[in-house]
Amino acid sequence: MPDKTAQTRKPRIALMGEFSAGKSTLTHLLVGLEPLPVRVTATRLPPVWISYGPTSAVRVDLEGIETPVLLDKIDDVPLEDTAFIRLSLPAEALELCDIIDMPGISDPNMPSDVWRALMPEVDGVIWCTHATQAWRQSEAAAWESIRAELPGPSTLLITHFDKLHEDTDKTRVLKRVVREAGDTFKSVYPISLLQAISAGDDMEVWEASGADAFVENLIEYLLRWAAPTCEDGPTAANVLALEAARDRGRTSSPTPDTILQARVVPRRVKRERHSVRPERVKLDLG
Repeated sequence: MPDKTAQTRKPRIALMGEFSAGKSTLTHLLVGLEPLPVRVTATRLPPVWISYGPTSAVRVDLEGIETPVLLDKIDDVPLEDTAFIRLSLPAEALELCDIIDMPGISDPNMPSDVWRALMPEVDGVIWCTHATQAWRQSEAAAWESIRAELPGPSTLLITHFDKLHEDTDKTRVLKRVVREAGDTFKSVYPISLLQAISAGDDMEVWEASGADAFVENLIEYLLRWAAPTCEDGPTAANVLALEAARDRGRTSSPTPDTILQARVVPRRVKRERHSVRPERVKLDLG
């Protein structure tokens, strides 16, 4: 594998947390589509490594041998001798990074060795913790065991934040999580992922979901990562690809690529909203 310190490749971001903490929904949000059929995402899978490319899936076994698999048959992959599933998708956001959807960290049916074996390939983590039982001891212990080895910054998302109906509960949970885990993550964001996905072009709903601040911060990190590999940041080809995605009339929720495109031509919403420039943003992830 390439040396992570060379920064000659895209960053690899792992999505981690307990089972049902929202990792698959977060993947949907980031790539702008559901990468796996619903029946598959409801099952327990080995790590799913998602990269940019034509739609395809292969199983990588413990010897590194790749075997093509059908998307609707992924849940038949034998867990005991599978290292990970490599999934390619033609999503513009994946031109900026690879996403590795990890299994639940304390699932009794999923040995931790399954996801720990892939951690040396990970640059940063987006950790999802469910708001109604946020930052359990099992999460804190697993995070403490891996965080020192990560070369890049990591983010903590308090997911399902809409499940907390009272403002006092939201404030209490957020303060407690920040107190207990804030020093070990670069940033902490409360977020309602399903609300973000359903936002469409409604900027107020998108912002209210908590996704706006999180995604913008993620893009800042990805842009900074890309900067050493080219003199002027993102390539013209990437910008044109993002422009084309916008012009096709995307109807799904805003994704990292649409936020990046908005920096070039801020025309996403009808109401006046000035574009955000990288040099004017206080970075939480850099």
